[in-house]
Amino acid sequence: MFKSIEKLTRTEVAYSSVYDATGNGGSHNGVMESFWTAETLKYIWLLFESEDVVSLDEWVLNTEAHPFRRDWVGT
Repeated sequence: MFKSIEKLTRTEVAYSSVYDATGNGGSHNGVMESFWTAETLKYIWLLFESEDVVSLDEWVLNTEAHPFRRDWVGT
């Protein structure tokens, strides 16, 4: 997954959104979305990190993968 992201979106200075990700090399649109580092990289990290890094018995992750203690949720 990350190798494909790297191949299709990497530029000389950052990562760019692409106009069409269904082809073999969609053209860059020159914009790095704000959620790239805040969300996308965090989800990739969580996918490949060991299971004990975040206890899902103690923490809930919101849609942006920000952790909240379970005893706080719903209060």
